[in-house]
Amino acid sequence: MASERFDLVVIGAGPAGYVGAIRAAQLGMKVACVEREPALGGVCLRVGCIPTKALLESSERFAEASHDLAGHGVKVGGVTLDLEAMMARKDGIVTNLTRGIDFLFQKWKIKRYLGDGRLGGEGLVQVSGDPVVELAADKVLIATGSSSATIKGVEPDGDRVITSTEALALAEVPGRLLVIGAGVIGLELGSVWARLGSEVTVVEYLDRILPGVDGQVAKLAKRLFGRQGLKFRLGARVRSARAQGAQGVVEIDGAEPLVADRVLVAVGRRPNTDGLGLESVGIDVDSRGFIPVDERFATRAPGVFAVGDVIGGPMLAHAASHEAVACVERLATGWGHVNREATPWVVYTDPELAFVGRTEEQLVSAGVPYRSGTFFFKGNGRAVTLGRSDGIVKVLAHADTDRLLGVHILGPRAGDLISEAVAAMELGASSEDLARFCHPYPSLSEALMEAALAVDGHPIHA
Repeated sequence: MASERFDLVVIGAGPAGYVGAIRAAQLGMKVACVEREPALGGVCLRVGCIPTKALLESSERFAEASHDLAGHGVKVGGVTLDLEAMMARKDGIVTNLTRGIDFLFQKWKIKRYLGDGRLGGEGLVQVSGDPVVELAADKVLIATGSSSATIKGVEPDGDRVITSTEALALAEVPGRLLVIGAGVIGLELGSVWARLGSEVTVVEYLDRILPGVDGQVAKLAKRLFGRQGLKFRLGARVRSARAQGAQGVVEIDGAEPLVADRVLVAVGRRPNTDGLGLESVGIDVDSRGFIPVDERFATRAPGVFAVGDVIGGPMLAHAASHEAVACVERLATGWGHVNREATPWVVYTDPELAFVGRTEEQLVSAGVPYRSGTFFFKGNGRAVTLGRSDGIVKVLAHADTDRLLGVHILGPRAGDLISEAVAAMELGASSEDLARFCHPYPSLSEALMEAALAVDGHPIHA
C-alpha cells in the first residue's frame, strides 16, 4: 500500500527534475522528488556543467597570468599551479549550489526521497530501499537525464581511459591527453587541461569539429583552438582504446596507435532509461533508448510525462529546465510551450561559441532563401580593449521577410551575448530590428548590431 499520495512525483533531481518540482509546487501541487544521489542538481550541477565551467574559469585565469598579463603592463613572476586548490574551489562551488536546491525544496515543501525511483504500475512510484517505499501519484514526471556514451571498442576504466566525470577530478595534469570526440565536452575539457600544461590531441571521426555548428564559424574556431595548442586528428575512426600499463592506447584505422597518459572519451550522452519500470505501464523506448512523448511531453501511459535528456532533442540543461516548466505549467493551467527553434547552444571555450536557430548549411539543404551578414570582433572597440578580439558574429535572415533565422557568435562572452538574439527570435524580430536596437558604446553587443547591419550590406565599422 502506498505510503503517501502526491499530485506529482518527479523521478530525478537534475536541471529538469528539480526545476519541474519547484515550479509545480509554486503552482499549488503537492510534490515529491526521488533522487538516487545525496546531493541534488543532477549530473549537470554535480559532475558536468558547473564543475566544468569552474575549471574553465580557473584555467583561463592561470593561462592569462602565465602568458597574457604582460601585454596589459602587468608583470607577474613565478606563476605556479596549485591544482589541489583549483579542484577544491570547484568542489566548493558545487556544494554551495546543491545546498541551495535543498533550501528551495524546503521552501516550497517538496518532499525528497533518496533512492532509485521506478514506475510500479499505473499511478505508483517505487523508491528503492529496505523496505521499498511506494508512492501514489496522480502524475509522474520522468527526468532522469543522461550519462556518458561510448563507442564500440572503447570501454572507460576510470583511470587511463576516462569519461568527463574523471576528467573533472584528476589529481595531476596529464603530460599527454588524447580526447576522442571534437564536440562540446571534448573541446571544453581539452581546453582546461591544455591551459594547465597538457599536450592535447583531439581525435574526431568527422572531417570537422563541432558537428551541428555553422561550418564557417566552426572552421574559424578550429584555427583559433589550434593557435592555443590543441592538435586535431580529423576524419579518424577510432577502433579501440585501452589501458596499457601507465598509459592509454588508441588505435585508429590506417594509422599508428596513439599513446597518451590519459584518454578522454567524449562522444556524447545516452539517456538514463534503464531500470525505470517503463514496461509496467506499457512504455517502450525508441531505437536509441529515448522515451517517445507528444507535444505535451506526455508518454503513451496515462499520467506519465517525460522531459529533458531522456526524450532526445537538445541534450542541454537549460532546454531540460525549459521543458519541465512548460510541462508542469500545462498540467496546472492547460498551457505550456517550448520553442526549440529558439533554444541557444553555448560552448565555453576561449573564445566562447554560441548560437541559436539554423546554420547556413541547414538553410541551403532546406532550400530556404536567406541573406547573411558577418562582423569580426577585431572591429569592435570593447573586444580590442579586453584583448579578446578573435572571433565573428554571423546573422542569417530570410531573404524575403528579413525574419531572423539564425545567429552565430564566436567571441568573448558569446554565451551572454546570444541571449539578445534568442529574445529577438522569440519575438519574431528581423535583422533590421536587431540592427536598429540602440546598443551601448563601447560594448561587445555592438558586434551583433554590426552583423545585423551587414545583412543589408552597410556595417559601420567594417
